[in-house]
Amino acid sequence: MRLLGIDYGVKNVGLALSDKLGLLAHPYATLVRTTRERLFAELLEIIAREQVQAIVLGLPLGLDGQDTELARQVRNFAAALGRRTSIPVHLQNEALSSVTASDQLRQCGRRGQKHQKALDQQAAVIILTDYLEQNRAEPLEEHEEFVP
Repeated sequence: MRLLGIDYGVKNVGLALSDKLGLLAHPYATLVRTTRERLFAELLEIIAREQVQAIVLGLPLGLDGQDTELARQVRNFAAALGRRTSIPVHLQNEALSSVTASDQLRQCGRRGQKHQKALDQQAAVIILTDYLEQNRAEPLEEHEEFVP
């Protein structure tokens, strides 16, 4: 199952795409927000081209678990996106994903403009990876005994 991870931001929207099996997340693109309608058009084109079957949208809750102003905007965006496509839109708590992404990029030696360009995509990778890990089936050996 191919999933699209989205790190929704005020200026930029980072995207990550899973492999066709829905196991791994990879950086995909960063969209610059101009108008709301153009953002939806670009996303719908990517969804069709990449045969995306579900969307995972980062939900920036506060550290106390409460909605932030941006979280309310993300919920509105998710509802609007859901009206434009028939595939499911899942919300994934993304607390500290941008901080983690920034740390990962610094450890890889990315600095300056290269760091900034990759940051939104890396945050989307973290959001999508967290979702994939939380929704993986438990290993077979935990469900039944393996007898050779």
